[in-house]
Amino acid sequence: MTRRVSVNVTPAERIARIVIGVVGTVGGLLVIAGGASLWSVVLAVLLIAAGLDLVVTGSTGHCPLYQRLGHVPASLKGGTS
Repeated sequence: MTRRVSVNVTPAERIARIVIGVVGTVGGLLVIAGGASLWSVVLAVLLIAAGLDLVVTGSTGHCPLYQRLGHVPASLKGGTS
């Protein structure tokens, strides 16, 4: 049984989320690879997690936070997504 989630992120925002997410993930990985201090590694892990979240929400087109807040972009209202 599959459950289909509604698309609540516009196409332009989806692209931006994916690009920014990839940049954040790669940046975090580079900080960790540099072998920096403990605090910078912790922050890099958080950056990687945020980046991966942006990539996932951008690629699926569904943002759980938007859903909880009841946010639907004007361009998607009335659509059959």
